[in-house]
Amino acid sequence: MSESNSSRSPKLNKMRRQPQQARSQERVKQILDVAEQLFVELGYESTTTRAIAARAGVSVGSLYQFFPDKEAILKALAVQYMQTQYQRFLDLHTPAAVHLPLRSYVDQMIDVFDQFYTDYPGSKAIFEQLLNTITWSKIEQIDDFEYQLIDELARFFQARKSSLSMTKCEQMAMIIIKTTTELLWLSLSSDQALRQDLVTETKLLTWSYLQQYLD
Repeated sequence: MSESNSSRSPKLNKMRRQPQQARSQERVKQILDVAEQLFVELGYESTTTRAIAARAGVSVGSLYQFFPDKEAILKALAVQYMQTQYQRFLDLHTPAAVHLPLRSYVDQMIDVFDQFYTDYPGSKAIFEQLLNTITWSKIEQIDDFEYQLIDELARFFQARKSSLSMTKCEQMAMIIIKTTTELLWLSLSSDQALRQDLVTETKLLTWSYLQQYLD
């Protein structure tokens, strides 16, 4: 079902140059980690590249070697998050997963996305800032990650039930991805009790829908 990450991950990170040496890679990681902290603490508009460089312990010139501007840093952070989220989704689809009871698979799938936001609490602020500060025409390629999720899920559905056409599996996958991501995103703005209720209801909704086709 899954192709290698190197062949499927979209090239969205518009860095000025890609770090090759371990030292450069560590410098980029430090810049991104610090930028994430400042974007969450101060907000995107109030954060400057000079402030990022100062806290990261690098010169502004060193920062510009890798990122042409603050927008490129924000995009790189968002892409980093999406790549992590996508990899977790791929890891869920082991050969044994095809034979799991449908309810168990649905629970695991929703938990993968919900756990991501628990493990990376800054991701919500980064995604919100990305959508609020950059025009859609500049970030439309980020949809590629969602299309990859849909494509992977459709292949998984067909592996579970080969009598379903790929067209139908893609339609089902689109409905599931669109619905679950919106509901889980909504849950992040709720208190813990309501968030858990929304996660539970999302699982029930997903399972009830897929039962019609996969059981």
